[in-house]
Amino acid sequence: MTNLPADYPRIKRVHSFHELVTTRFADGVNALCWERKLPGDFGEVVARLGCKEGIITLHEAQLRALPLSTAGKTAVDTLLEDQRLLREHDLDPLLNCIHEYPHDENSTPVRTDVFSFHADSASVEADTWLCTYHGSSSEGLRNDEALRLVEITETRTELLKLFGGEDNADFREYLKENCYDLHYSQSLTARPFSFGLGNLWRIATEWPGSPVPPCIHRAPETQPGQSPRLLLIS
Repeated sequence: MTNLPADYPRIKRVHSFHELVTTRFADGVNALCWERKLPGDFGEVVARLGCKEGIITLHEAQLRALPLSTAGKTAVDTLLEDQRLLREHDLDPLLNCIHEYPHDENSTPVRTDVFSFHADSASVEADTWLCTYHGSSSEGLRNDEALRLVEITETRTELLKLFGGEDNADFREYLKENCYDLHYSQSLTARPFSFGLGNLWRIATEWPGSPVPPCIHRAPETQPGQSPRLLLIS
């Protein structure tokens, strides 16, 4: 659970999965949150999985085979039920145990890994679904406290040098192809907010004709000694 920012009108709380699925993004709202306090011991599930590196995609047979207490089995039931609900609505959810994400090692002016505040994009209408069950949660950034990195003069100049051409349609296509146009800087007074644990989110992506701006978010930085994340994403 988390205390969602009460002063941010782009987030709308819903009270059921049905409401989460059927509510349309409109009137500036670009994030829907079904706040939940989930039963079960998700920490036990992560401990039994023994995630030591990278990202492991989990499957039902693997989870069912874990030697778990009653609380651990309850957590597994919850994980699988969330996946079932999403699949019944033609979504393709992945359940990942994340010890560490890969970092962007390229020496470019714009960091394009998941630790950077970014918007997801699609060529047709699509949303992103997220739930963190264990570990550090995703973070959101208010749209009015974000600036697209490619619109910062110094950054755009450096990208133009890297492109080796003029600031024209070809350059804009170059920015798009490399996802530079999807990443943001936060203002000095920005107030990022946590997505919290157990909450199921549906957030807007950037797609042609979208009636609302995309929801800007990022994954938490992984630190040595931290417990792995248990994340559902679709």
